[in-house]
Amino acid sequence: MAYNLLKGKRGIITGALDENSIAWKIAQRAHEEGATFTLTNAPIAMRMGAINQLAEQCQSKVIGADATVTEDLEKLYNESTEFLGGKIDFVLHSIGMSTNIRKGRPYGDLNYDWFVKSLDVSALSLHKMLQVAEKLDVIAEHGSVVALSYIAAQRVFPDYTDMAQAKALLESIVRSYGYRYGKLKNVRVNSVSQSPTKTTAGTGISGFDVMYDYADQLSPLGNATADECADYVITLFSDLTRKVTMQNLYHDGGFAHVGISEGIVEKMKD
Repeated sequence: MAYNLLKGKRGIITGALDENSIAWKIAQRAHEEGATFTLTNAPIAMRMGAINQLAEQCQSKVIGADATVTEDLEKLYNESTEFLGGKIDFVLHSIGMSTNIRKGRPYGDLNYDWFVKSLDVSALSLHKMLQVAEKLDVIAEHGSVVALSYIAAQRVFPDYTDMAQAKALLESIVRSYGYRYGKLKNVRVNSVSQSPTKTTAGTGISGFDVMYDYADQLSPLGNATADECADYVITLFSDLTRKVTMQNLYHDGGFAHVGISEGIVEKMKD
């Protein structure tokens, strides 16, 4: 059901790889709620995914950009404002990559060049997106920026390795730039700490199925799906949340605040 929560709003959505992506679901919901937006991803991800199909569904435009390169971001913002006909009301940061995880490197044997790349792609890219946006003055007053995060920023998940540091840095940037942008333009910046979600990227993490089932057992409401995450993010893009900023918002069925559950106890008995 649509409520026209984003009617007349313009946005940029990053990271929609395929129909399993949270960003893909957010794009579909934003379209249903009346928004117009551009879609962007790194060139290699665009070749791997089906973003053009999504653009056709949402009457959007695909603009390739490497979010770690400021010149690419300038091009993204300039082409987006031209296509959309005005300043940007919302931005989704859904960007993350760890070569150490993909290559199976344990935490005590990380490749540091890859580690730095993980930080750049997964976290510093948010700062770059915000800094370039500020300098170009492309985000409208009372705009909203949302970044997707994960609770490994606060707790140890051994197989999440260097992405835990990347998400912690991401959330720190949310707070620091959220303060700055709020003072400058009433722009709010938040992160959403989502449940383990069966995306193409998520399922590539070693032990993901166990992590998913554990979180589902522990959470009183169960794991939040990608579709449910999309619903939540839409409210953060909307005018209903104009005073919410600098927050890391848990969207995880209660997982972050539970120590143990009856379901886990029963499994331990077995």
